[in-house]
Amino acid sequence: MANKKASKSRARSGTSFMFLTLHQDIMNAVSDEIPSAWFNDNDTDKGSNNNYETHVMGYFFCNNKACSNTGWGSKMVTILIRGYPGNGYNAVVFNQRCKSCNRLGSFKLDKDSYIERVAYRVKRWAGISTEAPYYMPREGPPHRESLCEGCKRGICRRQNK
Repeated sequence: MANKKASKSRARSGTSFMFLTLHQDIMNAVSDEIPSAWFNDNDTDKGSNNNYETHVMGYFFCNNKACSNTGWGSKMVTILIRGYPGNGYNAVVFNQRCKSCNRLGSFKLDKDSYIERVAYRVKRWAGISTEAPYYMPREGPPHRESLCEGCKRGICRRQNK
């Protein structure tokens, strides 16, 4: 299940999500090396000079009352991080579909994994030497491309392997 920090956040619906509300947390994580960074709230490659595909963690809920699957956790939630000139960035997190009924889930983000991965990438693009985040070996059910919105957009690293 999602960690305590993630469970306090509100679940979201849609094919993808952007978390502008976590920009201050990203700033706190990079502020020792980067005095200012900005969040581009447009989900577009236009103007970007970098992009990186990775995964974060989260928990999904199936809202279909006729479905027996109430929810699932995932360590393979696709995220596309884009860099823009002047230490700009955005991060798009992609939803997953329920394996039982194929409907989009509602999503609760594991904030710690998101902040860690986005802050690391912003630092790298700014030329800051920093230690890569530790990635635990993947455990759990196999990744199903047909249920991953990142795979459907050709973004998921798992699909590209």
